[in-house]
Amino acid sequence: MGRRCRRSFECGLARSAVSAMIAMVMLPASARDLDGRYKDSALHEWFESLASGRGLCCSYADGLAVEDVDWETKDGHYRVRLPENAGSKVMIWVDVPNDAIITAPNKIGRTVVWPVYNDFYPDVSIRCFMPGTMT
Repeated sequence: MGRRCRRSFECGLARSAVSAMIAMVMLPASARDLDGRYKDSALHEWFESLASGRGLCCSYADGLAVEDVDWETKDGHYRVRLPENAGSKVMIWVDVPNDAIITAPNKIGRTVVWPVYNDFYPDVSIRCFMPGTMT
């Protein structure tokens, strides 16, 4: 089973960054809503309901907003650049499994990925991926 991220640079967009994404803040934000300040956000319930074929996104892994240069399509499949492992500054391209793609409409326009870093396996896996508009 995966573990939730513990460092703010690993986290980006899930529950607590809803208002930051609405404001289009480009810096990563903590993915936890520790003080409940985002519970009344217009997009809170939408984020909580996002799921891929791998299950719910926000309840299992922390989301990360991805810049357009860090994701692409190759041979009909999505790829995203992520840290090699939790805490790493080394970035690698990771293929997005088809069952990790969120098919619901993207209400924020930004690309979001929910990576899972596991203590037992060296590779990063992707829980959910929501493509952006690539503008």
